[in-house]
Amino acid sequence: MHEWIKEFDVAITVCDKDGIITEMNDKAIATFAADGGAELIGKNLYDYHPEHCNAKIRELLITGKANAYTIEKNGLRKLIYQQAWLKDGEIAGLVEMSIVYPGELPHHVRS
Repeated sequence: MHEWIKEFDVAITVCDKDGIITEMNDKAIATFAADGGAELIGKNLYDYHPEHCNAKIRELLITGKANAYTIEKNGLRKLIYQQAWLKDGEIAGLVEMSIVYPGELPHHVRS
């Protein structure tokens, strides 16, 4: 993992094409501390999600499409962005970013 990503204030979790968690930055480790934190590296993320989420993850790993949505958990609003990562032009896994944002998120249309 690049050094700047380690302490970047966005939770970043990376898995391979089989769902094995390969990397987590400090924010992701802290976010998922109750589930094992850094001990999740090497584990299968399918074991930590309900089936409807696993179906979406499998779809993303097949199609390479992105998935974005917002959630609110423990009083924090988060933007979740999931996107396949490529190696030599082939889908090699998935990256998930969880970004905490305050209040309402403004939307700007630019020309």
